[in-house]
Amino acid sequence: MSEIVTFYKQGGLFMHPIAICLILGIGLMIERFIFLFFKYNINGAAFMAQIQKLVMANNIDRAIKLCNAAPSAALPKVVKAGLTRANKGEVEISNAIEEATLEVIPQVQKRTNLLSAVANVATMLGLLGTIFGLINAFKALEAATPDKKSALLAKFISIALNTTAFGLVAAIPCLVAHAILTSITKKIINEIEEMGG
Repeated sequence: MSEIVTFYKQGGLFMHPIAICLILGIGLMIERFIFLFFKYNINGAAFMAQIQKLVMANNIDRAIKLCNAAPSAALPKVVKAGLTRANKGEVEISNAIEEATLEVIPQVQKRTNLLSAVANVATMLGLLGTIFGLINAFKALEAATPDKKSALLAKFISIALNTTAFGLVAAIPCLVAHAILTSITKKIINEIEEMGG
């Protein structure tokens, strides 16, 4: 633990905004994983097979109850919108499904792309810290006495390397999570669009 503290302190001022990016990224990852894996996601194929059986048996009320069993999942919300207008005609069913789709998709996509932005900002801050560390290292070499040059050089080189490393430590998990969450988002949206089409 003391090594991490030393690493952080040696990184200088740019470590603080990178740490904020890391905390923000972790928060976004947790929130998006909870919503996309547990709230909006459902086994679309199995769900639609059950709905089709109930609709074929003309048991619309049971089909609506099945949708209500997963009230926060995206696909059942869209299906329910169509089922509640099952006796109104094809155009109204289609409009209801389209309206529900337009409401649900932005909720599914919300904040996932922020992870990519946080990763980019963390990387850029790391590079900026590196540049400032190197600039200060060269300044120190010009101004310092020969006996202090190596100590100052080591100090500023550690700022340069630590900010780069910490920027990558913050960025890489965000990018990995972004890739995973984007694929889950696409899966959910594809199920909704297949059902609506």
